[in-house]
Amino acid sequence: MTRELGYAAIAVAFTLALYGLVAAVAGVRRGRGDLVRSAELATYFNFGLLTVANLAMIHALVARDFSISYVAQVGSHATPLLITVISLWSALEGSILFWGWVLAGYTALAVYLNRVRISGSLVPYATAVMLGVGAFFYLLLLLPANPFQLVWPTPADGPGPNPLLQNHWLMAVHPPLLYLGYVGMTVPFAFAIGALLSGRLDETWIRATRRWTVVAWGFLSLAIMAGMWWSYEVLGWGGYWAWDPVENASFMPWLTATAFLHSIMVQERRGMLKVWNLSLVIATFLLTILGTFLTRSGIISSVHAFTQGTIGYYFLGFIAVVLAFSLAVLAGRSAELRAAGHLDAAASRETVFLVNNLLLTAFTFTVLLGTLFPLLADAVQGVQVSVGAPFFNRMTVPIMMALIFLMGVGPVLPWRRADPDELKRRFIVPAAAFMAVVAGSLIFGLRQPYTIVAFGFAAFALAANIGEFVAPALKRVRAHGEFILLALLRVVNANRRRYGGYVAHIGVLLMAAGIAASSTFKIERNVTLRQGEVLEFKGYRLRFDELWGREEPQRFVIGADIAISREGGSESILQPRLNLYGANQPITTPAVRSRPHEDVYVTLMAWSAEEGATPTVTIRAIVEPLLVWIWIGGLIVGLGALISLWPDRRRRRGAAQRPAGIADAEPVPVVVTGELAAAGASAGQVAVARERTRLGPESAGKGILP
Repeated sequence: MTRELGYAAIAVAFTLALYGLVAAVAGVRRGRGDLVRSAELATYFNFGLLTVANLAMIHALVARDFSISYVAQVGSHATPLLITVISLWSALEGSILFWGWVLAGYTALAVYLNRVRISGSLVPYATAVMLGVGAFFYLLLLLPANPFQLVWPTPADGPGPNPLLQNHWLMAVHPPLLYLGYVGMTVPFAFAIGALLSGRLDETWIRATRRWTVVAWGFLSLAIMAGMWWSYEVLGWGGYWAWDPVENASFMPWLTATAFLHSIMVQERRGMLKVWNLSLVIATFLLTILGTFLTRSGIISSVHAFTQGTIGYYFLGFIAVVLAFSLAVLAGRSAELRAAGHLDAAASRETVFLVNNLLLTAFTFTVLLGTLFPLLADAVQGVQVSVGAPFFNRMTVPIMMALIFLMGVGPVLPWRRADPDELKRRFIVPAAAFMAVVAGSLIFGLRQPYTIVAFGFAAFALAANIGEFVAPALKRVRAHGEFILLALLRVVNANRRRYGGYVAHIGVLLMAAGIAASSTFKIERNVTLRQGEVLEFKGYRLRFDELWGREEPQRFVIGADIAISREGGSESILQPRLNLYGANQPITTPAVRSRPHEDVYVTLMAWSAEEGATPTVTIRAIVEPLLVWIWIGGLIVGLGALISLWPDRRRRRGAAQRPAGIADAEPVPVVVTGELAAAGASAGQVAVARERTRLGPESAGKGILP
């Protein structure tokens, strides 16, 4: 029954998505408000249907119904309940099912919140695009990625999820965050295409989707950080970023979305970069689909990838169709997308945003080239080519340095044109911070040029961004006598979008400092110790005390007690482990002691405990300075996104005082002319006029008005 229910829900959702797509477009073209409303209803029903399908799969996993193919693939009687539930996204079919649910939720919520706020045909066209994307994913669930296939004969047990994916609690966090980020990019893409199809090429679509982009960008930022943390905590190599193709696949849309969030400010203020912004939104969506293709097609081998089936061909076809359609509608409106403004001076904020965009685009292209080149070389010439960290570091580190520098320059420069004397005053503190950090680095013996520049630029940008908080807060203190923290909170509250961006900048800069320090000053030792022996290592004493093992429900654990201490300090115990899941390769689980100044990272590489002999272990010990600031910085980035999204109380009050259905940013005009005006329009006639306005002028005379 569970299998039939889940599959039927997906089949109905696919049918409704196709219907809603056609109804939305036909409703706009024919002026049929009832068709547009039925398309809106289709989005709500689809969310309910995908919720039913996902709950059916979770029920099957928890009930260990091995007659269902996906449960037979990832389920096991030995797997604990939490891991059983999150195994919903641990393999191909389940991840697509979860993806479809997230997409249906985004679609329903975006349609519900914008159906009245935005007039004309923009929202119906955007609805059609989101339903079209949903139909593609529901088709995958019906054909190549069907998780509800029947297995006969029914096995008595299953292998459980991939050991790597059940070895750490971050697997309960990282994939949902990644899907919320990936799938969320569908909303701005849909509104961008809706703007092109409807001819509504002003800033309406940007105002409608800016928050959606920030939401998706924030989730994607946290997902990337959680993936880095998982790699650091689980894989045992002491690193957090290996330029793995799947890591790159999540990073590329983050880069283009970051560029878009900066450049839309230029369009809103100066009427520039219209084609560029539409292109960035389209590129971001296509990169999320490309990332899904790389992860799920089997074309690459990675600890993150699912390798099975012919689903890759479906993704390639979808990418080709979306790219061709997007370029066609963009080209068709090119004459209407001319910039209304121009750059007034080189020393202006718009210039910084433009250079920032060019650098982020170059960064994206570099990562894309390094990721796809081995695949293309193998497909075209049959040559196995490896593009690893040396290439990416050599090509991207200079771009990263320039971006860090611009994070300090952008907040200081004004729009349009800068006053030279004012600029000198505002750059004094950031420049002093830069010189002090560079001088200090040289005095303490640092000689790596990129690391010195990274520290110097990070100090410059931190001073500039912090100054944007401190200067107005001090003005409030002098003007109103407020306590400094209260003044700071009121400054942020007055412009949450702006200061949320500065908070995100601070988080990125802390991450940059942590990456530079941990990469440059990392020290590593591999050593074999007998029980009771001590390793003296960078001021630490690591003593091997005991080797132990224990049975857990889904695995057998072998661990070592390593006592760690510093001269004059207290002693604590680290317990690096090897986790054995059935007949699978043992999974390392390092022990990490994090402090603000550095991490001590110990991995159990091998062990020996022969009868009558003294136990021995081989460990890898690593000391990495400032690494914890990578995780702190990532969380601050998420906080910045949350601050910029937090509703403004003044806007909420303004919206509450308007009649229901009137947009916050763009009131819906009610035009009453001709005989209606002469006679005095009734409430019903005004409502009809409103409906005409909501659907756009093309609805006039086509059957929905008396």
